[in-house]
Order: sequence, then C-alpha cells, then structure tokens
Amino acid sequence: MVEAEFDAIASQYEAQHARSIRLSGEDVGYFARYKIEDMRKIADRRKLNVNRIMDFGAGIGNSLKPLRTQFPDAHISCLDVSTRSLDLCRKQLSQRVDFHSYDGEHIPDELGNYDLIFTACVFHHIPAELHISLLSQIRKRLAPDGLFILFEHNPWNPLTVHAVNNCPFDENAVLISASEMRRRMLAAGFAQIKTNFRIFFPGPLRALRALEPALVRVPFGAQYSLTANS
Repeated sequence: MVEAEFDAIASQYEAQHARSIRLSGEDVGYFARYKIEDMRKIADRRKLNVNRIMDFGAGIGNSLKPLRTQFPDAHISCLDVSTRSLDLCRKQLSQRVDFHSYDGEHIPDELGNYDLIFTACVFHHIPAELHISLLSQIRKRLAPDGLFILFEHNPWNPLTVHAVNNCPFDENAVLISASEMRRRMLAAGFAQIKTNFRIFFPGPLRALRALEPALVRVPFGAQYSLTANS
C-alpha cells in the first residue's frame, strides 16, 4: 500500500508538503537543511569520519543537496520503497550517489555498511509491526563506529498535528512519540540513545531559534531526533 501510495503522489509530493507546512512560515527546504546541519554538528562532535551515508526513505531527494553541502566527499545511498520517487530523486543529484528500491521489509544485504544512516520523518508511514525489524536491520548496516539518526514529527506539538492532518500524503500516517520510538530502538538493539526536540519557533519568530539549544529536552518541539551508535 505504501509503495503504491507514494508512487502515485511522487510528482505532487513537494507541492502537497509546502501547503501542509505553510503555517510554519518556512519552505520545504528549510526542514531538510536543519536536519542535515544537525547531523553535521553531531558527526563533528563525535569526530566521526563519514565516508558512506544511507538516506533511509529518501523519497524524492529533498535531503540530497544539503547532504552534499555538509558532507561533500561522502558517497550517498538513497533507499526507498517508491521507485517513482527514486526516479525524481536521481534528478536532484547523481554524482557519488546510488539509488535502491526495496520491498519495505528487508534492507538489501549487498548495500554493505555505513558510517552514518539517517531517516527523516519516514517511520510514521511504516506499519508499526515492522519498526523493530527494520531498526534492527539498520543497526546491522552500521559500521563499527557508525551513527544512526532518526527524525520524526512530534505528536505533542499542535502545529505538527495540524500539518499532518492537512497533508494528503499523510492520510495513513500514525505519529509516534519520542518515548515510544526510543522504546522500539532499544528493542532493536540500540543503546545510549539521545533524544533532542527541535523547531519550537515558527518562521515569524525565527530570531528566537538561538534559544533552541537550551530547549532540546523540552518535549514540545515540532520534531525530534533520536541518535544512537551501532
């Protein structure tokens, strides 16, 4: 169902996304950029040498150009269930990037290991009964010092809930709290998971975003990230 759904809306994805987030005062690119910039800071703090990156659930490739900016020398693998989305993803960037479709349940073994794997607001589209299995497979695809970063919508934020409820491609989405997502990651074998909340201020109040580093433990940001090692 998910594959057919996103194949059908791939060409309208960006426009639908833009309409759903208009109350945020930001464009679609902002949300991709902040995530990748956060990942760069985390990798630098951990002195992680990032040579290979997997974008799990790459969609139409909104993260590709920010990834190339922040990780200019890394090879990137884009994985998604939607072949139509991957066709559009290729148009974003193709140098030192490979593209892989999968069946939604089994990450191909031949992909090898990665220094950094991230997923951006993907798991709320995946049936809950598949989460632990997929998270376990992601953990096994990490290099020995590898890093996994998961970004998700926060169901405790009313603007996030409004955006999801008014987005056609989120019709079947089931939002997941940070605490529940953390529990599932623990069940998949991850340990020492760090939770950060982000996006407390909409665009008109962006000047206040300098305060966000002091708010990362406050569970009301529009999105959250969970960071864990292999």
